[in-house]
Amino acid sequence: MCRHCDHPDAREDHERFLREQIKDNGWVVVGIDGDRLYPPWAYTVGLTELGRPELVVTGMDAPQSVLLLNSVAAHFVHAEPSRPGEQVRLRDGPLIEFVELEQPSAHLFKAWEFYEHELRALQIVHADERGRWPWNPAFRGGRGGQPVLGMRAD
Repeated sequence: MCRHCDHPDAREDHERFLREQIKDNGWVVVGIDGDRLYPPWAYTVGLTELGRPELVVTGMDAPQSVLLLNSVAAHFVHAEPSRPGEQVRLRDGPLIEFVELEQPSAHLFKAWEFYEHELRALQIVHADERGRWPWNPAFRGGRGGQPVLGMRAD
C-alpha cells in the first residue's frame, strides 16, 4: 500500500502544505524519485497562478533539480518566459533548451490536479558537460538518462 492509502489524511495534509508554499513563495517544487525503469524528475506547481508555464526537468538528482527549477522560475516571474526551442547558457549551470510538453498531465501530477486545462509546461532540457543534447546518440548525462517530454521547436 502507498502512504496515501495507509493514511487517508496524508493526501489532504500534503495538498494543504503545497498550497501554503505556493501562497508564501509563488510556487513549490515537487520531486519524483527515479527507479530502475525511470529516471527522477521534478516540476513546479504554482507558476500557472502567475500566468507562467510550469517547469519540469528530468534525469537530475533532487538538489540540482530544485536549484535549477527555482532559478528559472524566479527569472520567469520577473521576465517573459523563454520560448520553446530557445537555448540559454546558465551562469554556473548547464546549457539548457526549453521544450514544450505535449501532455503536462502525464508528468506534472499535482499541477494537473490544481490547474487542469489551464496547465502549460516547459521542460528544461540540459546538455551534458560536452554540450551534447539528449537527442544526440553521444549524450552522456542525467541520472538514468534524460527523457524529453515534448517535441523540439524548429
